[in-house]
Amino acid sequence: MIEQPNAPKIDEFALNREADGSIKCERSADNVTLRKKFFFPPGKEKKDNFLAEMDVDLVNTGSGPYTNPGYFIALGSAAPIHPKDYSYYTRLVWCVDGKAKGVDVGWFGGGGGFFGIVGQRAPQPFYQQDLANADWAAVSDQFFTMLISPLTTKANGVWGRRFDISPEQKTYGLSGALRMPGFQLPPGQTYTARFEIWAGPKIYHHLAQLDHNEAEIMDFGIFKIVSQFLLNFLNWLHGFIGSYGWSILALTAIIKIVLWPLQDKANRSMRRMSLLNPKIQELRAKYKDDPTRMNQEVMKLYKDYGINPVGGCLPMMIQIPIFFGLFKMLGQAVELRNSHFLWVHDLSQPDTVASLQLLGYSIPINIIPLCMALTQIWLMAMTPKTGDATQRRVMMFTPLIFLFICYNFAAALALYYTTQNLFSIVQFYYNKRQPLPTLEKRVPAGKRK
Repeated sequence: MIEQPNAPKIDEFALNREADGSIKCERSADNVTLRKKFFFPPGKEKKDNFLAEMDVDLVNTGSGPYTNPGYFIALGSAAPIHPKDYSYYTRLVWCVDGKAKGVDVGWFGGGGGFFGIVGQRAPQPFYQQDLANADWAAVSDQFFTMLISPLTTKANGVWGRRFDISPEQKTYGLSGALRMPGFQLPPGQTYTARFEIWAGPKIYHHLAQLDHNEAEIMDFGIFKIVSQFLLNFLNWLHGFIGSYGWSILALTAIIKIVLWPLQDKANRSMRRMSLLNPKIQELRAKYKDDPTRMNQEVMKLYKDYGINPVGGCLPMMIQIPIFFGLFKMLGQAVELRNSHFLWVHDLSQPDTVASLQLLGYSIPINIIPLCMALTQIWLMAMTPKTGDATQRRVMMFTPLIFLFICYNFAAALALYYTTQNLFSIVQFYYNKRQPLPTLEKRVPAGKRK
């Protein structure tokens, strides 16, 4: 409990450990006695329990009224766990009406704007935000958080400041505070407030059981439902298998089995479209000077042969929320931290096995993302050629895009995507062994006998 987080006044408290295990802190100054009590909530097991409560009692021992304009509860600080952590892992977060918002440590450095010009922001010494009835506030790194929820009244503001860890390596930490409303206290009266404190790993299924939307600290983004389901399902599989690496392989297999019929239909559709491709190229050459007519004739051709031009894209569209749901989930799943699999020492980090020195730069060699890119190239080589040459050239860059996204991310994501590619390759081989589909025009209903 501090008055100004910019220049906190650190007072000494008398500490006392009670018989029930709680810790009491007390100090007196200027006719005011401040008492704080830290304890575990009744009925909660202390083992693996990161939830505690704090009671704050402020007693006016003077002869006149005491007025407090508002005070802050320090949230502590957060710092990157690894030197190359993304800046958006280290955040100041708050929750209002069940929705979490926040700023990361990169916000304090300025920048932003459109192309770095329009709307660019100057570096900021601290962050301060007025709020309306905030449920909680927290400082958070990739896997851990200090989250405080006021239980007796809502908070009305947050404050945060960045501090240097290694400016040369652009490594910074962040400290924060939660602002509480002011109050007046007559002589002899006591002001009481209670706070719930989560200090530990961001274990989703534990946070989801709390009463103030604390699970929103996970920052799953627009695919939150997908991330939540995949994380719960992955933990369920881990309960049977005992290894997160093998659980990811099992999760991938289950997803591919569920999507197998849809992918099978899409593969057949692509094979039929590849048979139609020569006719499409003839139309493109015939109407190259009239794009509108060309598109009309191509769509008519699809209709005549009963082909859905987007049929082959549907499985890919379904994979997009799964991929980005995994991307957000695996980046924060503390369960994966220090989980071993084959040569991977930590599934939550890149599987770097060596470094290549090139032009003064150290380039990590990450095996699984490279395997992912190779299997994706293999898969593209097997895919029937559809669309025009420009579209095919654009699709050739897809493995590079995914390699860029996954290369320095959690090895678990590249492991999932590599396994998914291998399953798709097996399915393509299976489809290629099937008889070649026929290409016949549909007979209009009115001409059928």
